[in-house]
Amino acid sequence: MPDQPSTDEATSRSRPPLVRVVGLGKRFEHGGRQLAVLDDVNLEIEAGDMVSIVGRSGVGKSTLLHVLGTIDLPTEGTIYFNGVDLSRLSAGQLAEFRNRSIGFVFQFHHLLPEFTALENVMMPALIQRVSQSKARERALELLEAVDLGSRLTHRPSELSGGEQQRVALARAVVMRPKLLLADEPTGNLDTKTGDAVLDIFFKINEQFRTAMLVVTHSPELADKMSRSLRMIDGHVEEVGRGHPYRDQAAEDAGEAEVAS
Repeated sequence: MPDQPSTDEATSRSRPPLVRVVGLGKRFEHGGRQLAVLDDVNLEIEAGDMVSIVGRSGVGKSTLLHVLGTIDLPTEGTIYFNGVDLSRLSAGQLAEFRNRSIGFVFQFHHLLPEFTALENVMMPALIQRVSQSKARERALELLEAVDLGSRLTHRPSELSGGEQQRVALARAVVMRPKLLLADEPTGNLDTKTGDAVLDIFFKINEQFRTAMLVVTHSPELADKMSRSLRMIDGHVEEVGRGHPYRDQAAEDAGEAEVAS
């Protein structure tokens, strides 16, 4: 008689994936014509997955992040988050869901210049009416974790680029989101600083089982992810698990450098 799956295994298999994308499309009006940026994207992301997306400039990588993060709405298709159809949520419900469940890290950190590092990190928690003492406690813990415990009262203009990006990362995870979306998070950093930021990504993934979907032209970053996706003309292809993607990421990085 074959071995029966354990209770934990059976429960895990019965749960929906953290994110399931079905037939996702996004079109924009351009010059009187419909331009399809995303076309029939189908994708699943499990809790704790670390996924890279590479592809040439203009194929829809950033648009995909914006749609998955509910910053922008799809033209067609469905996004399920823990089995919940996000299209059924009102604008207010989507905003609350986004603040609680999704963290964003961009190439440009978008910190609020008039606030300190500590205040910037506290902000998402305060918006969700977390008490000031609890928000401060969480922010302090995260800033210590990213080695910025001595820079709490510094404003963004008083921080280096790498320090600003670490503040942005701490802010992105202060609500302990289930999914972190990152768009070229090390694009403006030197190699040493970029590596330090990547180490923090992995610590967060390990500590909180935060799933991560990272757009990158960096072969080093793509090579470290547990899953690799490639975008071509608005479609997503699963390259595989492990680290099979260095050559393609390197090619895309070279093209991006020439284009810039």
